[in-house]
Amino acid sequence: MSSTNIYENLPLKKLNSDDSSKTRNGQNSEVKQKKRKSTPDIQKVSPQNNIPKKPKSSRSISEMFFNRNLEHADNADRESEENLTSGGEKIDAEESCKKVQSTPTSTLDDGYESCNSTPLVSGRAKPIKHHNNQTSNIVLTCTLRKKDLHVQLEEDEKGYESFILSTSSSQAGEADSDSPNVPDESRETWSSGADFLLSIIGFAVDLANVWRFPYLCYKNGGGAFLVPYTLMLVFGAVPLFYMELILGQFNRQGPISLWRICPLFKGVGFCAVLVAFYVSFYYNVIIAWALYFLGTSFTPDLPWLHCNNTWNTGKCWESMLPGTSNVTVKAPIFNDTTPTNRHTPASEFFHRAVLEMQWSDGLHEMGYPKWQLVLCLMLVYVMLYISLFKGVKSSGKVVWVTATMPYVVLTILLIRGLMLPGSGMGISYYLKPELSKLRETQVWVDAAVQIFYSVGAGFGVHLSYASYNTFHNNCFRDCIVTTAVNCFTSFFSGFVIFTYLGFMSYKQGVHISTVATEGPGLVFQVYPEAVATLPGSHFWSMLFFFMLIMLGLDSAMGGLECVITGLMDEYTTFFKTRKHSREIFTLGVIIVSFSVALINVTPGGIYTFNLFDTYSAGISLLCSALFEAIAVSWFYGLDRFTQDVEAMIGSKPGLYWRICWKFISPTFIIMVVLFGLLNPQPLKYNDYLYPRWAEWVGWGLALSSIIMIPLVGVLQLIKTEGTLKEKLAISITPVEEHEEIRRSKLVSRFKAKHWLFV
Repeated sequence: MSSTNIYENLPLKKLNSDDSSKTRNGQNSEVKQKKRKSTPDIQKVSPQNNIPKKPKSSRSISEMFFNRNLEHADNADRESEENLTSGGEKIDAEESCKKVQSTPTSTLDDGYESCNSTPLVSGRAKPIKHHNNQTSNIVLTCTLRKKDLHVQLEEDEKGYESFILSTSSSQAGEADSDSPNVPDESRETWSSGADFLLSIIGFAVDLANVWRFPYLCYKNGGGAFLVPYTLMLVFGAVPLFYMELILGQFNRQGPISLWRICPLFKGVGFCAVLVAFYVSFYYNVIIAWALYFLGTSFTPDLPWLHCNNTWNTGKCWESMLPGTSNVTVKAPIFNDTTPTNRHTPASEFFHRAVLEMQWSDGLHEMGYPKWQLVLCLMLVYVMLYISLFKGVKSSGKVVWVTATMPYVVLTILLIRGLMLPGSGMGISYYLKPELSKLRETQVWVDAAVQIFYSVGAGFGVHLSYASYNTFHNNCFRDCIVTTAVNCFTSFFSGFVIFTYLGFMSYKQGVHISTVATEGPGLVFQVYPEAVATLPGSHFWSMLFFFMLIMLGLDSAMGGLECVITGLMDEYTTFFKTRKHSREIFTLGVIIVSFSVALINVTPGGIYTFNLFDTYSAGISLLCSALFEAIAVSWFYGLDRFTQDVEAMIGSKPGLYWRICWKFISPTFIIMVVLFGLLNPQPLKYNDYLYPRWAEWVGWGLALSSIIMIPLVGVLQLIKTEGTLKEKLAISITPVEEHEEIRRSKLVSRFKAKHWLFV
């Protein structure tokens, strides 16, 4: 669009040499008498009435709503007029152009530099040719501020609705410029949309996709397990995942400070940050174990292949040696009453050589950290710091490797596994449907828990990542792509795992149920033993553990990024006044997490590891996601939330999303929580049964994050001024509406219309 089209309707006064003296002598007094000339006034003083009359409907918005800024604008105009001159043919015309009346434009800047925005023009003199041959020079000064005008639909006490124009924005975080939590324009963003997409894929696709889903699918009816898994995915996890992306992208704040939209639930953000921090205490230890296995894969002989090592016991059983007949070798005995009387070399290597569990009898005898594992753990945290200390600019580049390499490795391992004897039998057990399993409640609970933890809703990580998006990024597309990739990875990794489990079953001459397992036992005992007898076993071993490290690193980065972003955004006033605050604070978070994680690399560390794994992200994570869904869909309001979505991507979410957000997803979480509370399982690791006090410690760890939700809510009510009704109204209303509520005493969230909207 040319400049002529933009400004052609502006009532501009034409100046020529004849009235230059009048302009010079009367300009100052005229400005003092009138702040802005109306359209008729300009036409009266104009020597030529060839300017079309300006329609009433196109009257300048600045004239109507920005009177408070006119005096400041006039001062700016006078400064510009004194400093700028234009080159005309006559000296008199040149002098007359030094004093020009500026007129504000009537086109509004939408705040995002779109094609509908008025370009800000200030301090430039552009010649405009009129019907006569004289040259006129006009100085245009636009005083509109970016993101300054807000149209809001309000309802009075009689039920009448009207549009209100104000100088505040509906976007959370822009209303109060003095607030320490307001996002500034300098907030960094992803270098590209692919960086963000790979980051959320990398966090969602983690070790659980490899070591938990395949076993659950086998245990709960094979292909039949996909029925409850898909239903829980569609109606439970995906809507919550989409909600987090919307919240982060629209508000451009971390998981704590974004609760300006509903201050009563600010504790949900603290809960999510604590859960993510607790998970880092043990999750990074898994990566350290994988790093240790990767290092030992470079030795001439893989140490988990034979029983002639110093850590082996008399129960060690070499069942996978090349050429061993699976008929003459005695298989281990597995049943419900008799413990296993044989140990594989891989099992003893993991428990006795890596963890050194033989030096600890339980939590009462922890021992000292193993220095080799300490070095591995330190290296993991160094890699995390390098990836995080510069924010998304650095982590966005790392995920190009960590998020893509596992698929290359899984494909290579699958091709090799399909060539092994017994692989077909393993795949058949993996997929064989048992529809009778669908009648068992535990199958549905397993499906719900697996997909919920796999997607990663409730951690606040997706929310933190989305806060670095551009405002109009298509987060709906990112949600669908990430979910599809996550489910595909889980299903695909099952083929890889069960080809090798079928091979182990064939070599040992036992049923596949005796070798099928989940968790660390699968990736650090079963799988290493399976690849140990393959030609080029060192290569396959290095490839597998490199894949584990890549899967773990991007998930670990996401958890710590949630902690860093959440706290730095909440206390932004403190951090902005300090140089290199991001680098220093990231280092502090890394040091604290590393210090706590050291307890998991002691001889008794496997017991604390299992304790953290059970309680740090169990019931507390579910509560975080539950109250997040309730706060957004009920208190903040689906009406307002759908408008936020439309402002970002151009269309409102459909009825399916709204029903899931308000009813189905919270109900689904409540059912899982109740089942877990009503059917508690005793805490144990292998044959070690945890003492009663250890379970209380675990529940204390879980409650330490959950308690933040009611605690912060109560503190919010206490510090809010006013009556109890006013306190509640302010606490459940976005911050930018607080001033209006105190003035008008009208609270839309106290009306049935707000709560019944779907």
